[in-house]
Amino acid sequence: MKKEISEFTEELAANGGSSATLCYQCGTCTLKCPSAKLMTSLRPAHLMRASLLGLKDEALNVDALWQCTTCYTCVEWCPSNVQVVDVITALRNIIVANGDLYENHKKVAQSLIKNGHTVENNDKIKVLRKGLGLPENPETVMDNAAAKADFDKVINLTKFTELVNQ
Repeated sequence: MKKEISEFTEELAANGGSSATLCYQCGTCTLKCPSAKLMTSLRPAHLMRASLLGLKDEALNVDALWQCTTCYTCVEWCPSNVQVVDVITALRNIIVANGDLYENHKKVAQSLIKNGHTVENNDKIKVLRKGLGLPENPETVMDNAAAKADFDKVINLTKFTELVNQ
């Protein structure tokens, strides 16, 4: 029996989601997903099905893609070894490559660009850290000018800022 592969399934595979074709729709990914009950649109198994059927608009235009926390529970339980997180990441990459980025992720990315860290170290956090006997800034690029300069070089070379702000 010949299995038809859609252009979208090929695009998905080219972006790292090739294991989608292994899915036989048992629903275990949705059953085990800790975020599934919060997903208001498609759940993981539905995303897999839309991907398999070549329903690009249906697979790419759902909040569920951005509600996945990449905990890998779906992957651990999948009886067919589908790398569900890789498929979801591939779908996200396709969206971002088309110039669209979920607003909350955009804010996190902008904080990363600005600070070299995804969580901004505000005054409240600095006070809490100091109260715990920790330095105000964590020992990351936030507290190391040379490391931040190197980080900025990577951001510029990868054109990450342009991707985030398109």
